[in-house]
Amino acid sequence: MAPVPPGIRFLASFNRDQWYRAFTFSLTFLLYTSFHLSRKPISIVKSELHKNCSALNELSTASSSQLPNLHTAAECSWKPFDKSNYKQLLGAMDYSFLCAYAVGMFLSGIIGERLPIRLYLTFGMLMSGLFTCLFGLGYIYSIHSLGFYIFVQVANGLVQTTGWPSVVTCIGNWFGKGRRGLIMGIWNSHTSVGNILGSLIAGYWVSSNWGLSFIVPGLIIAAMGIICFLFLIEHPNDLRSIHAVQNPAPCSNNQKLTKNWNGTNGHKQLYHSYKQGDKYENWDTELLLPQDNSSVSVPVQQVVVVKSESEPSAISFMGALRIPGVIEFSLCLLFAKLVSYTFLFWLPLYITKTAHLDAKKAGDLSTLFDVGGIVGGILAGVISDKLGKRATTCAVMLLLAAPILYGFSMISEFGLGPTIGMLLVCGGLVNGPYALITTAVAADLGTHKSLKGNARALSTVTAIIDGTGSVGAAIGPLLAGVLSSQGWDQVFYMLMAADFLALLLLLRLVMKELTSGNVVKPRSGSTTVEMKEH
Repeated sequence: MAPVPPGIRFLASFNRDQWYRAFTFSLTFLLYTSFHLSRKPISIVKSELHKNCSALNELSTASSSQLPNLHTAAECSWKPFDKSNYKQLLGAMDYSFLCAYAVGMFLSGIIGERLPIRLYLTFGMLMSGLFTCLFGLGYIYSIHSLGFYIFVQVANGLVQTTGWPSVVTCIGNWFGKGRRGLIMGIWNSHTSVGNILGSLIAGYWVSSNWGLSFIVPGLIIAAMGIICFLFLIEHPNDLRSIHAVQNPAPCSNNQKLTKNWNGTNGHKQLYHSYKQGDKYENWDTELLLPQDNSSVSVPVQQVVVVKSESEPSAISFMGALRIPGVIEFSLCLLFAKLVSYTFLFWLPLYITKTAHLDAKKAGDLSTLFDVGGIVGGILAGVISDKLGKRATTCAVMLLLAAPILYGFSMISEFGLGPTIGMLLVCGGLVNGPYALITTAVAADLGTHKSLKGNARALSTVTAIIDGTGSVGAAIGPLLAGVLSSQGWDQVFYMLMAADFLALLLLLRLVMKELTSGNVVKPRSGSTTVEMKEH
């Protein structure tokens, strides 16, 4: 008999639950990647909506002084963005999307907590695909109404709020026993991966047919919505109820097999359980342990999860605000996300205007900012795990980001090499705190000891933190549109001020972390962030 190949032996070492966990991890990663993929095209297309045709006019005049100049600013640009106040109009489009997103985020967590995640997320992705395609259809049908584009942006901002609370809830259900900072950083890189793919896809068509820069991402997120409907498993118990029917577990004499209809997320799932005394118990095996006893050196027993008859009530908005650290981290994220989203929406246009590159090259170059963001998010998670100090990690990265932001104001004086280096470093320092607060910190606060085990607070806390951050995400691009008319230096002064304000808001928590003698450092390889079922 031929030996089993090592690759097959490796695959066979994972049990069914571990495969389902890896599948859910990958699927939620791709789902939220498609959300950011569909948000990125507007920043790439901005330079095409308003072109600087002076160089083209000079070239036309030099080549043939006898031919009339056919390239005017109005003909090169897309109405209504052909006017001198085009930066304010582009900023208004960003603001309309982000303001709707910020308002909707506070409601989305509450609504999503009461509806089936799979259906709620599918609806949001299909509608987001529709509105993203509608923006691109404005090019195909020559729509020049500012109101049309504002309406599409507002509607898209509202439906996109279905994404974050849904994927966080789903990943929390599957990884309810804990999560390492490294894993959190890898999973949260979907934001940067989506931005990179969105830039590359939009940049491919931006110069020839910018409508396709929106239509293709719109079709992608709609297709992912269908995949979500077909394959997303909201909770491990959704599978175990099926397996329990196919292979019912044996019951002892004093255990009565019953059916428990207590469900979560708005739908009543059927969970097989047994009654022992006055408690209902169901079989819920630990996902990280293999099912095959022969693969470990100690006996593996089933882990029994005891559930009460009534689910804990969802925490109130004011109750969530009273959790220590929620207000500070929420306000810090407001300014951190202001900086991050200003780069997201204005970096390609800034590179085009200052480095004198075309829209495609500027879009490709801007992806380096997101590459740095991937590395920064992972490093922030790992470092905060090792030190056991979330606020201190964020503060140090915010402090180091300030001189890099100042360097960006002089990007036209640098060559290509230093520019690439600044994009990578700035992306890591800006997106590192943003990624850490929206994932690991939100999970810490959502399972704070003051909640006394009420894990349903996680969704509300996540919505408050990210909703507050989204307010900054709405303000930043709007201010950039206004200030850029006075010079790009003013934009970067604003970004540096926001960076320092984010740092100041964390000082109390930093001092508490540094002066506390009871900070427990996580052991290497141990789980650090607990996200429980809600």
